[in-house]
Amino acid sequence: TRSVTITSGDQSMFEKAQGEKVTLPCTFELSEEDEGPLDIEWVLIPADNQKRERIIIMYAVDRVYNNYYGASTGRMQFTNLDPKSGDGSLDILNLKAADTGTYQCKVKKAPGVQSKKIQLTVLVKPARTKCSIEGSQEIGKDVTLKCVSQEGSPLLSYDWRRVSGTQNLPATSMLNKDTGELILKNASREYSGTYNCVASNRVGTDECSVELNVTPPVNTAGIITGAIIGTLLGLSVLCSIIFCFCKKHREKKYEKEVHHDIREDVPPPKSRSSTARSYIGSNRSSLGSMSPSNMEGYTKTPYSQVPSEDFDRAPAQTPAFAPSKVAAPNLSRMGAVPVMIPAQSKDGSIV
Repeated sequence: TRSVTITSGDQSMFEKAQGEKVTLPCTFELSEEDEGPLDIEWVLIPADNQKRERIIIMYAVDRVYNNYYGASTGRMQFTNLDPKSGDGSLDILNLKAADTGTYQCKVKKAPGVQSKKIQLTVLVKPARTKCSIEGSQEIGKDVTLKCVSQEGSPLLSYDWRRVSGTQNLPATSMLNKDTGELILKNASREYSGTYNCVASNRVGTDECSVELNVTPPVNTAGIITGAIIGTLLGLSVLCSIIFCFCKKHREKKYEKEVHHDIREDVPPPKSRSSTARSYIGSNRSSLGSMSPSNMEGYTKTPYSQVPSEDFDRAPAQTPAFAPSKVAAPNLSRMGAVPVMIPAQSKDGSIV
């Protein structure tokens, strides 16, 4: 007894580049004994076994259903507009990396059922490839040229070639096709020129270029000496500025302190000699005003000690001196005129 048979070829793996189109074949033949309705469906089997299968597109009861998988809407369709004719192949347009997976075509016509699995791999072409130079571009140094693609499916391969001058790479160069590094040992002036890198995988290529300029070594000793001298000069200038600032600050502080300490001067104390002279002079003037007739009755009183500067002190500050007897001054020598002072006798008469 014959049943549904899938007649498409044995190819079960496809590799395509992102953005391209692919046709997954699924042709079949029906048996006379298959009398049930024809159903054709494409299912995406996820790589993770824990996830469920997803129906992408289906043909049933003379109608196409393609709204099951949102990511494929508008990009997946049957190759033949009438799949019941025996061609249930699937077209996927504008391929994306997310389209990578296992696709299964199922053809059902009761009681017959047949299926076929196809592995699709969507590869990304190398893109945004950048070239760079690592290391000092000096004579005698080792220089490394690097090449990296920002996009691209593995396995990526890198190849370098020289564009300017002789196109052969230097004899001392070492190339790593997997990492894209080209090491130039003991570089010389002859190594200068333009180098081109080509990144490639199974679905495309991309390239970039870099300019290498090998120069004599730089006089590092002179640069270091200049840097040290410049640093010392800068430090000296900075120290001078700090010193001037501190000096000015001290001067301002001193002026401020002197300003607060200013007060009125206290008058100088009188000398002892000037005090005595002024005291004697005042007594002389008072004695001179007396008449000679009144001097006879004048009661002689002893002088106290010679007045000194202690008379100007406050009573609390005046030291206590022991009284001393001083002889009465000779009034005649002092130029004073005796004055007679009337006296009263015991009987009440004036003498």
